[in-house]
Amino acid sequence: MPFKTLGLADQLVQGILATGYTAPTEIQSRAIPIALAGKDIIGTARTGTGKTAAFVLPILHRLDQRTEAQKREHHIRALILTPTRELAQQIEDSISTYGRFLHPRTLAIYGGTNMQNQLRHLHRGIDIVVATPGRLLDHLQRKSLNLSKVEVLVLDEADRMFDMGFIQDVKRIVSFVPRERQTLMFSATISKPVRELMSAIQKHPTLIEIGEQRTPIQSVSHHFYSAPQERKLELLLHMLDTQKMDSVLVFSRTKHGADKISHRLERRGIKSVAIHSNRTQAQRQRALAGFKQGHFRVLVATDVAARGIDVDGISHVVNYDIPSFPEDYIHRIGRTGRAAATGDAITFVGRDEIKHLKKLEHFTSRRYELKKFPGFDYAKAPEAPMHKQHSPSQPREQFRHGRPHQRGQQRGSRPSFRVPQGRHQKNDSRKEGFRPHQPYQRFAKPYSPTTRVDVRPQPAPASPTQNQDWRTLLEEFVDKFAGKKKKFKKRKID
Repeated sequence: MPFKTLGLADQLVQGILATGYTAPTEIQSRAIPIALAGKDIIGTARTGTGKTAAFVLPILHRLDQRTEAQKREHHIRALILTPTRELAQQIEDSISTYGRFLHPRTLAIYGGTNMQNQLRHLHRGIDIVVATPGRLLDHLQRKSLNLSKVEVLVLDEADRMFDMGFIQDVKRIVSFVPRERQTLMFSATISKPVRELMSAIQKHPTLIEIGEQRTPIQSVSHHFYSAPQERKLELLLHMLDTQKMDSVLVFSRTKHGADKISHRLERRGIKSVAIHSNRTQAQRQRALAGFKQGHFRVLVATDVAARGIDVDGISHVVNYDIPSFPEDYIHRIGRTGRAAATGDAITFVGRDEIKHLKKLEHFTSRRYELKKFPGFDYAKAPEAPMHKQHSPSQPREQFRHGRPHQRGQQRGSRPSFRVPQGRHQKNDSRKEGFRPHQPYQRFAKPYSPTTRVDVRPQPAPASPTQNQDWRTLLEEFVDKFAGKKKKFKKRKID
């Protein structure tokens, strides 16, 4: 079925044919006629089946049917909400590509970029806004845009927005949009919370399901290899060295892990780049553009980019960490085998990740064989980190304060010292200018071998006892005092 039979405008069909597409996909052929009729849609299809064009083409057709006076106004007629920046940029590029002969004014609004540039474009007038919920709410609080003229509301990858915690933001945004509108929702999977939201904001939607949500794409081959966590990086390097893997997308569970993998690949001479939420938008765009142009052989990403990477020709998707949720596995492997192409999905499974593999098998109703990668030495000890590696011909050293020293020996040329055991033993080490450390003892014992101080008790000073006559002592004291007094008086008389 050609695009002309779907009822699209002639200039729009020309833009589609200029991109190289001649026939619509199944989701497009079923969703576009219903969307052109103005009905609400809930569309589900696997990743890479053309869901973006299924809602972009009806929006462009609606804009083309406006009167000349309406075209000059440039009010926001369509609002598309996406969970990630990459997906927003991808949808904006698709609108510009398909509508090259219609010249619609489109703006992608997301965080990580200069807001002043976005304000400048909004002031000139925009027809279609593609936005992430967080930055769009910032503009609504500033009152820099008006959604009162929106005719079509699209929620793309709604389940991902729920997973990222955008549910309350989406509800607030919907309150700014007119009630009389067309609402379209497209996603690869639909959870129960998504269905509850759709029932609250849609009016008698038409459900379109293409394929089973739990079934991975058929054009992708699945391989699961056992790999301890400390050997996964070595296994990845071994595969890149021995296998023909031209364009590889590696998924890591954490941002720190993505940077670590990318740096290790660079040290081995493999061109790679990492992309995650900690990178600025300019860095993420340069990394994605370099991967598309073939400047990088490996792109390491987190799940935040799983639904925003639309690169043709990805040969392999490597799950460095098996995802905790089976739905994320479906979205990850959907980056390869797109548009009827073939691809390979490789997953590393550690000992503590067997439970995630069982959850995936239960979700997809399939049994996956966990095997060892041929040619990889699993018995070999893991490589030591570069800052701890040492030469086999030299004794093992420890590194403290940036300087190596032999284990069990003190740094420097100080001679060994043994504390003398006897009190009168001569300490010869003092001649060499070395004084051993003596611990402070508040209550030293008599004849302690660890101290040279004689702490034996000394006899108490003389004092009267029961054997002495105190009267005698008193008389001696009186006589002595009386004698001094007589001498004083004689000097005064003389």
